[in-house]
Amino acid sequence: MWLEKSVFYQFYPLGMCGAPKENDGIEVARIKRVEEWIPQLKKLNVDAVYFSPVFESDRHGYDTRDYRKIDCRLGSNRDFADVCKKIKKENIKIVLDGVFNHTGRGFWAFCDVLKNRENSPYKDWFYIDFGKNSCFNDGFYYEGWEGHYELVKLNLKNDEVCKYIFDSIQMWVDEFDIDGLRLDVAYCIDEDFLRKIRSFCYSLKPDFILIGEILFGDYKRIVNTSMLHSCTNYECYKGLYSSCNDLNLFEISYSLNRLFAADTGIYKGEHMLIFADNHDVIRAASVLKDKKHLRLLYGLMFAMPGIPCIYYGSEWGIEGTKENGSDYALRPEIQKPEFNELSESIAKFAKIHKQEKALLYAPYKAVLLTNRQLVFEREYEGERIWVAINIDSNPYYADFTNAGVKGDAQDLLNGGDVSLLSGIELAPYSIYYWKFK
Repeated sequence: MWLEKSVFYQFYPLGMCGAPKENDGIEVARIKRVEEWIPQLKKLNVDAVYFSPVFESDRHGYDTRDYRKIDCRLGSNRDFADVCKKIKKENIKIVLDGVFNHTGRGFWAFCDVLKNRENSPYKDWFYIDFGKNSCFNDGFYYEGWEGHYELVKLNLKNDEVCKYIFDSIQMWVDEFDIDGLRLDVAYCIDEDFLRKIRSFCYSLKPDFILIGEILFGDYKRIVNTSMLHSCTNYECYKGLYSSCNDLNLFEISYSLNRLFAADTGIYKGEHMLIFADNHDVIRAASVLKDKKHLRLLYGLMFAMPGIPCIYYGSEWGIEGTKENGSDYALRPEIQKPEFNELSESIAKFAKIHKQEKALLYAPYKAVLLTNRQLVFEREYEGERIWVAINIDSNPYYADFTNAGVKGDAQDLLNGGDVSLLSGIELAPYSIYYWKFK
């Protein structure tokens, strides 16, 4: 499947394109700005673009008003179709955010309930109790997502709701030729609905993929042959930056071993979406205490098991933190992309990641581990690659005397051959990909 061999790139269009924070009802084709980023995607060796919400919403996109209309702040359906066509022309897949657990209060069906109450034909599309009142003083109570009552929970057990959503997906395939969905808060979604959407999407396109947002718990509960193809790997996201900040690579090695070891990994063989940051978390360049770790973090991310995803702007190291609990600073407007030394490194990591089967499919095996140095192996069908990282400010001699090294290795990042028979010095703040001959 194309998913497991891809490098993803995430846009948050409402932010990146400079849309007003509140829906002002004015149609402006801001989404066309994405076209200027296509050369950037190509330089970064990206295979799939993941668009955070693009449909009509109240404010931030995850409060949908209409699943069949592009947010007016971004433009029209035709504008987005043009953008998608140009992206697809470059053999880049398109994945949209499927926000199906809840809608905004401005969702057309909920507006009908607000107007007609018990007489609304859509009252069973939501979880409503007409004997109580809401915090918005609607005269009835309804379920919201995790206590956020501006996000109205949909009744995904209702066949009419399912039909509306599936017909919407059909429209997205027909108009925008999408290749998959990232399901928002997938951990909350009704499991029967997940089975239905998997079957429906397969009927549209056999290679259509579903990626779930999962923060915790047993991923296999909903990532399996009858539900989702993949999910977000938040455990390793946390391990990436905190291992650097705490100068303790035991943390990320523990997670990778727990998840992906050949014999004991609980998700061995799975391809989960891995990331250094996204629209919900502090930018990598801001969360790291030592900025010299930034390149190493990405080098490690592209070498460990999973599907790498780059968040717009982070490839050249922009910063962003939550301000007073708000996520807007994580989703800034950017007029045009930049490409610097960090971007060059990420492009190289991505290229090697896609070229080497061991980096796509192999399990994880630690070879050498200290607080500040890690060497691990990815071996698949006779192809063997070692990844070495030194997050220290001092050089370190890695002793491989008892590691079973046989023959020379190719230095995939720097070129040339290296001998690892006895050991090798790791430069300060360095990462290496060594492929054995």
